Amino acid sequence: MEMRTYYTAVGRFVKKHDTDGNTYPVVYVSQRENMLDLQEMAVWSALNWRLADFRQLARKYDPLARELHLMEPRTLENCLHRLEVRGLVASGSGESDLEDLYDLLGELYVVPISESLLLRAATFMKLILRDGVPLSTAKCLFQRRRMDECEKRVLALSRQALLSTAELIKCVEVGVSDLTSGDQVVDALYNDDDTTSENICYQMLHAKSRASVTLAVANLCLSKQIIFERV
Repeated sequence: MEMRTYYTAVGRFVKKHDTDGNTYPVVYVSQRENMLDLQEMAVWSALNWRLADFRQLARKYDPLARELHLMEPRTLENCLHRLEVRGLVASGSGESDLEDLYDLLGELYVVPISESLLLRAATFMKLILRDGVPLSTAKCLFQRRRMDECEKRVLALSRQALLSTAELIKCVEVGVSDLTSGDQVVDALYNDDDTTSENICYQMLHAKSRASVTLAVANLCLSKQIIFERV
């Protein structure tokens, strides 16, 4: 079968200001600040909260490049490769959708996006009162997607500890729900003689929960409820 490769963005985007008040884009990964030029930012943005192959990426990137009037100092392929080398984009390959996704997400750490109810309410009112968005449209924009039980479990575990997709699979496999202390995390993940932080991704390749947890992480990403990190 033909091998396929999928990509996604890693890290969180922040707007910073220089001494003259000009804004510039920064992406934080592993608490490290990474400056991006316009083309890199366009590629990273096209992959943020997306899991895309190269053709899908190009379809999203091309309109951004035109909108920003990019001169494209490098090809999309070269820019993508540079972001991968810098750790700002992850890739995964396989012969099936599940293999692609697990190779892509297995070693990435899942970080839930905290949502303030007050902030959501203020934004909702701003759309209606200031921007003139119809109430029905605003409701659709703020309507939450209903999560399945596995997605709820993944989100609950991720809120207690910084865990990779492979580590989340291990937690589900051993039936752990309480990770409020460091000792509980270690006991849940490395309670045997074989599993280590270096090989847990390989160890979970044949786990019964691999498909359900990997798909749950993918769905949470696509619904903008998590971002991915590295450690």
